[in-house]
Parts: sequence; structure tokens; C-alpha cells
Amino acid sequence: MTHSAHRQLKLGAVLVGVGNDQFGWRDPELKGDASVDIDWFIENARLAEAAKFDFVFLVDSPFITPDTTPHFLNRLEPLTLLSALAVSTSKIGLIATLTTSYWEPYNVARQFASLDNISHGRAGWNVVTTGLEGASRNYGREEHFDHAVRYARAKEFVQVVQGLWDSYEDDAFPRDKEAGVFLDKSKQHALNHKGEHFSVAGPLALSRSKQGQPVIFQAGISGEGRNLAAHVAEGLFAGVEGFEGAQEYYADVKARAAALGRNPDHITVVPGLTAVIEDTDEEAYARVAIHQEQLDLGKLLVALGRAFGYHDFSQYPLDEPFPDVSKLSLNSYKGHAESIVKRARDGNLTLRQAAYQLAERRSGFVGSPKTVADEIERWFVGRAADGFNLMISRPSDFKKFREQVLPILQERGLFKTEYEHDTLRGHLGLPIPANRFASRLAIAAE
Repeated sequence: MTHSAHRQLKLGAVLVGVGNDQFGWRDPELKGDASVDIDWFIENARLAEAAKFDFVFLVDSPFITPDTTPHFLNRLEPLTLLSALAVSTSKIGLIATLTTSYWEPYNVARQFASLDNISHGRAGWNVVTTGLEGASRNYGREEHFDHAVRYARAKEFVQVVQGLWDSYEDDAFPRDKEAGVFLDKSKQHALNHKGEHFSVAGPLALSRSKQGQPVIFQAGISGEGRNLAAHVAEGLFAGVEGFEGAQEYYADVKARAAALGRNPDHITVVPGLTAVIEDTDEEAYARVAIHQEQLDLGKLLVALGRAFGYHDFSQYPLDEPFPDVSKLSLNSYKGHAESIVKRARDGNLTLRQAAYQLAERRSGFVGSPKTVADEIERWFVGRAADGFNLMISRPSDFKKFREQVLPILQERGLFKTEYEHDTLRGHLGLPIPANRFASRLAIAAE
């Protein structure tokens, strides 16, 4: 089945070192220190670029416990890491996660603008509000921001950062050595923002990159998260469960954006994807079965509790109905926690069943290369996704995806065979944003 060239899959490579669960680090294929090994990251970023992936993506969190997933226990800081990848690659986009709850807009604007210049226009920022309540104590606060406050703060935070990125018009620096004019002062602009959460004067001491501004990603699935996405997101990395749930999320967020006057095609929805690929479907499902047998229930309960602020689920009977957690504030990963509660209620699940279901692979992305490609196509054509963020850890899995699944998608016209652009905005089909100050001056002069 061949599709028109105007809409093609977008693919990201989420570099998760020793894996995105409690068990991947034990795989004999995987280096035990992959999450802190810059050579591992460079190698996989280059492999993703050779396969024409649109971007690499780094997850992050400002709080850990002794039971946290191994990749998060010991990992490199994302912006420092992406700066190294920027000079080790030339085309692939570079997206880092950074929280709006415990940083300041001026610092964030400067850091991402620097990455954007270093990489010649390939930077993206995954905006998160931080779901883990324990993070507050790492940043001098006794209590975590309330869920609604986090999202209101995040919206203003992004607006301030984007304003700072426009501090210089694109021709602000004539650098005329004969006349002795380095800066055209009329084209430097202070932001002078005073809002509910932030007061930032500016200007930022850095010009825009060739893509204008870094791309804004976001990952919220709660009502507040969807509203924030509609206002600011250009890419979405959302953990929505199942094909129908993904379709609903996709349509809802794009409708919210359209209602605000935004072009919904300028939001790229790329849910996470963990693919299990073997020569046959039977072999792939056998591998999943072995994985399930090796799961540690105690660690599964910790993973379940993370969405609820590391609530201790070990205190409840395993084989009775999923416990009533309505007393919890759900001030952590609210959307994810609510989806777990709904799934447990709708399926009449026990606590044991809910813990194991949370660890299960998405069945559609398990099988032969053709089976996995078919499912990716179903999600794409069915408007459940514009592409996927593939979890990269186990070397042979990534190799199978590149060498066996991608060619099928390319033969069907679903994925490119060569880069057409060298910026992240170009890869995602996003316009270069006009400088707000230059635009206002142009309108005023009319």
C-alpha cells in the first residue's frame, strides 16, 4: 500500500541506556554502564542518523529512590549529553527533557538556544512539569507545586522562554568592521515580562539559530496536560494506552489546538514504542512470555506506585480488587495514574493483575518485521499517531528495527529514504517562527 508523500512517519530514538524498565540492564547484550557511557550514546545516535530517524530523545527526572529504574539511577544530564551528540552528528534532531517546575526561564532559554546554535538548528525541548513530589526537596521546597499550578506555571514559563529566544532580530549583527558597528541596537529587544509566576527583563545574550527557535515537545495526558499541549506543543510524546485511546488523544489535542487558531498539522504526535521483533510472530511472543516469567512482583509494585508519587502498593492484598486510591492527591503523574485506575476498574483487576498488565508489552508491536510494520502503519493511517518514539537499548532489537522493519515502511512510502532537511523543524515539517518583535515593528510600520 503506497501513501502520498505529503504525510510520512516521523521517528524518534529514545536513548535509554540500560533500559526503560527494572530488568533490561541484566541483558547479556547490553553494557551495564550504558546510561553513563558517552560512546554508547554517540554510537546509537549515529546509527539512528544513518537510518534517517528524525531525532534522538532523552528522558529525565529530578528525583530518584533506591528502587528507581536503573537507567534513572545513574545517567548523564541531558543538555550536556546532547551537546556532545551535536558535534558527533550532522542531521538528526536533538531533544532533551527539562522541567519547568524547578528551573528558571532565563537559564533554560540560554541553554537550549546554545544547543540550537551548536547543532545548527536541531534542538528541541520536551517540556515537563515534574510528576514526582519528592523532587521539591531537591530544590529547596517542602511541598510539590499543585498539579494545576504546575501547568499554569509551565505555560507562562514556555512563553517567557520563547520571548527570550526572540531577543535579536535575524539581522541584528551587521559586524561592520570598517564602520565599527557590531550590533544594530534597534534590533535588540528586552522582553520585560511581568506575569503571575515570573518576572524576566531580558534580553537574552544569544541570537536565533537557522531554525529560528528550538522545537517544543510535551508529554501530558491529563486535562491540564492536553490544554498545555494545545497552547505550546509542536511535538507530543504521550503514554496513551491502546489504539483507541491513542486515536482519542490524537483527535482531542489537535482539536484543542485548532480551536486556539493553531494549525493541527503543526503538532507531531509520537507515542513511545517498545518493539519485540523476531523472525516469526510465535518466536516474538515466546520471548515476551520468557520476559513475563522473569518479572519481579515487588519491583512491579514499585513501578506501579511511581505514577502515584511512589505510593506503597505492597501494603495491600495482591489478589483482591485494585485498592481504592481516591484518598491520594494524584499530584504526581495525574493522567497516568487516572488511566491505571480506570483500566483496573473497567477490567475488574486485582492488584497483582494490574501490576503485571502495566509491565506487558503492547501486543501489536510484537512479532515478525511485517507484523510490527503492519501495526505501525495501522496506527499511522488510523490517525492514532504521526510516528513513534522507539525505545533504544538492546543492540539487536535496534538492529532488527533498522534493517528489517524500516525497509518495509520505506517500500510502502511511509518513511523517507534520505533526509530532505538538516534542522529539526525541517524534519517535522514545521515553519520557522517569525521573530515577534520584528513582526510587531513591521505591522506598526504599515
